[in-house]
Amino acid sequence: MSFDDFANHQPDAVAALRQLSGAATAHGLEHGLVELVKIRISQLNGCAFCLQFHLGLARQLHVAERKLDLLAAWRDAEAFDARERAALNYGERLTLLGGAHLGTADRLVAGAEFSASEIEQLTIAIAAINAWNRIAAALHFPPRA
Repeated sequence: MSFDDFANHQPDAVAALRQLSGAATAHGLEHGLVELVKIRISQLNGCAFCLQFHLGLARQLHVAERKLDLLAAWRDAEAFDARERAALNYGERLTLLGGAHLGTADRLVAGAEFSASEIEQLTIAIAAINAWNRIAAALHFPPRA
C-alpha cells in the first residue's frame, strides 16, 4: 500500500497525525532540530519511507549534510551541539522504552538544554514520528521515487 492510498482511505487519521507532527515546531522548537530527531528515530525503527521524507525536509531546511551523514553515529561525532545531543538522546530513550524507561539522568540531560514546555513539544514530536513509523512499516509504504 502506498502513503497516498492510506491518505485516501484514512483522511482523518492523516490529518490528526499531521497536526500532531507539526505541533512541536508550531510552538517554537527549531525545525531542523526536530527533523534530526525524526530522522534518527526513523533509522532506529527502520522506516525507509519516513527516512526519505524527513531527509528531504532536513535538506530543504539546510541542515548540514555532515550532520545527516553522521546521524546514525551521533554519539561519536563532534558535529552535534549540546542541544542536538540532548534531543537525540531523549528521542532514542523514548523510542526504545522496551529496554528501560527514561531515567532521572535522561531527564536531567534534556532539562539542561530544554525548558519544560520544549520537552513537552519534543515528546509530542517523538510520539508522532513513532506513530508514523509504525503505520508506514505495518502497511509497507515504499519510499517515494
